Amino acid sequence: MKNLRQFMSFAAVARNSSFAAAARELGLAPSSVAKSVARLESDLGVRLFHRTTRAVRLTAEGDALFARCARLLEEIEALELSAAQSPEAPSGTLRVGAPIGYGTRKIVPVLNRLLEAYPLLDVDLRLTDERVNLVTEGLDAVVRIGALDDSGLVARRIDEQHLVLCASPAYLKANGALRSVAEVEHRAVILFRMPTNGRERPLEFVVDGQSVQLRPRSRFSLSHGDAMVEAVLDGAGIAQVPEHMAERHFREGTLVELLPECRPAPLRVNVITPGSRMMPPRVRVFIDALVSRGQTSG
Repeated sequence: MKNLRQFMSFAAVARNSSFAAAARELGLAPSSVAKSVARLESDLGVRLFHRTTRAVRLTAEGDALFARCARLLEEIEALELSAAQSPEAPSGTLRVGAPIGYGTRKIVPVLNRLLEAYPLLDVDLRLTDERVNLVTEGLDAVVRIGALDDSGLVARRIDEQHLVLCASPAYLKANGALRSVAEVEHRAVILFRMPTNGRERPLEFVVDGQSVQLRPRSRFSLSHGDAMVEAVLDGAGIAQVPEHMAERHFREGTLVELLPECRPAPLRVNVITPGSRMMPPRVRVFIDALVSRGQTSG
């Protein structure tokens, strides 16, 4: 930074042909500008100005340096303007991580609208069900469902998701209706195997106001929710999946929700960022869009 100040002082003197005028432009004392230029000449080992009592003129070496210095300072000014861009015009690449299913259904439409609204914005969406580290992966934001364990990061609630138990009409016709949580263990249950630890996730319910977990024996476990839905649609059994994966099938009648009165408490959906201070405009508009979508859908 010290050398940069010296170059800025030199360029200001070159533009104004005066130490006093350069000092006024930079908001510094004339003596400070003169010392900066003298240090630069000493560091470079060349004289940059011819000085007389009436005028200051560039030497040949000074003229060559000024041509290059002016371009450098213009680039620095452009970088400063880019970094201080207004929230109304976000630009650059927005890098986001999200779970595959939720990101596909809920985040992609939000990003599409942002791309339409902001021509200078690019998007890099990384879909994975693995628990990613926002900082080491170089992401601006991560959408996460469920418990949080990242200390030092900032989380903003944007949505909530229920786990729903479902079956196909064909399965229910062949095996009969499910009337209670106690009957679940006697059905063909498709379980979710968690990619983070390799364990099967228990089924969760609320019965008479109390949280209940079941760990039924399963002949069929899958590590992806959409694959579970496909298995249920094919009549392989019943499964508990995030609501966003089943809601379209509920509307179309290809899946039926079982025991809706026993749904467990919803899972929080958060967007996580490194911090809230000095947040780039591209991240701010993304979070605002997610919060707005959550309020509208809620």
